[in-house]
Amino acid sequence: MSYAMSSALQASVYNALISDVGVNDLVAGAIYDALPTGVLPSLYLTLGPEKVVDLSDQTGHGARHEFTISIVSQSAGFASAKNVAGAVCDALVDADLPLSRGRLIALNFRSAKAARIDSGSARQIILTFRAFVEDN
Repeated sequence: MSYAMSSALQASVYNALISDVGVNDLVAGAIYDALPTGVLPSLYLTLGPEKVVDLSDQTGHGARHEFTISIVSQSAGFASAKNVAGAVCDALVDADLPLSRGRLIALNFRSAKAARIDSGSARQIILTFRAFVEDN
């Protein structure tokens, strides 16, 4: 198994999101790899956990990465968070993202979960994506 491309994939996903005008405009630049300290904006997204499974074989090293992106909104409804979720999907699904190591074979949407959080005062959508990478 090779986990060696994990950092390259994360950096490329992050760069794709901050470079995407639609995503960036909707969250006013509040795109985080790690949450900052202090007061958070009323609408933001953050990269979340990942799970990696080995797909290596006799021809080379590869892996399947499942990672999440969370959108959090303080709005009373889900509309603003869903708009951001849609823009994130538009930016990432089937994207041809360059990696500093290895090669992205495919990037697909896997699932989403929308829920009220913070005793119902906020909304969160967790998007799960699946990326297939190979080392070259």
